[in-house]
Amino acid sequence: MYQSEKVSSSEALQLIQEVISQAGKIDKQVAVAICGPEGELISFLRMDGASPAASRIAQNKAYTAAVDRKDTKLMGQFMRESDRPPAYWGDQGITGFGGGVTIRNGGSVIGGIGVSGLSEEDDERIAYAAIKFVYSAS
Repeated sequence: MYQSEKVSSSEALQLIQEVISQAGKIDKQVAVAICGPEGELISFLRMDGASPAASRIAQNKAYTAAVDRKDTKLMGQFMRESDRPPAYWGDQGITGFGGGVTIRNGGSVIGGIGVSGLSEEDDERIAYAAIKFVYSAS
């Protein structure tokens, strides 16, 4: 039987809480989504005042990071360098906006986190900070 690990619902909530904390430190509002390795949404939150568009973008970032097993910033670079738009993948959930980060345990991808509402660099920084906070503490 094949078994795989994934982000637990408890870990997903901790990730979201840390993203909220990080955004609060700079007095900004974001949307954050957590997916399992198959791209299925585990948890999502859009902070009060965050752009409604950030909701879908955060979910797409988490989905892309999980199913393609690479950070969305790298996907975006690949898309530009190879002249392949997101439609090339035939999947409306694929995005190349930075801010989607794979969540790994050892060498295995156990999920993806997507943050949206700030610059791509800040979205990505906050996502990495949340992963470090949750998985360095365990």
